Amino acid sequence: MLPTLGLLLSCQLIGEVAVRALGLPVPGPVLAFSLLILLLWVWPALADKLRPTVGVILANLSLMFVPAGVGVIGNLDVLSEDWLVLLFILVVSTLLAMLAAVFTFIGVGRLTRNRIT
Repeated sequence: MLPTLGLLLSCQLIGEVAVRALGLPVPGPVLAFSLLILLLWVWPALADKLRPTVGVILANLSLMFVPAGVGVIGNLDVLSEDWLVLLFILVVSTLLAMLAAVFTFIGVGRLTRNRIT
């Protein structure tokens, strides 16, 4: 389990360092996940080594929300003052994310349909 966690955290560290050093407009975890996908593509046997540890992490994923919940409770004063603005931002960002997913799906569908026919 430790080597797998070491690999996952190393990818995370490399992603964060690269984003900060190069000033990339991408979050560090996105770059880290891309690096992990690249590693899995280059070395497919790595997936079998990662699977047990990743399964445990995913099975306990709900624990990852505890810090976020504590952060919300710790900032109730901000939430009580600016709840309307935060609600608006939450709704608009959710709609924009959904639209981005829809247009990405449509674009990929058009690209793959053109290649098949």
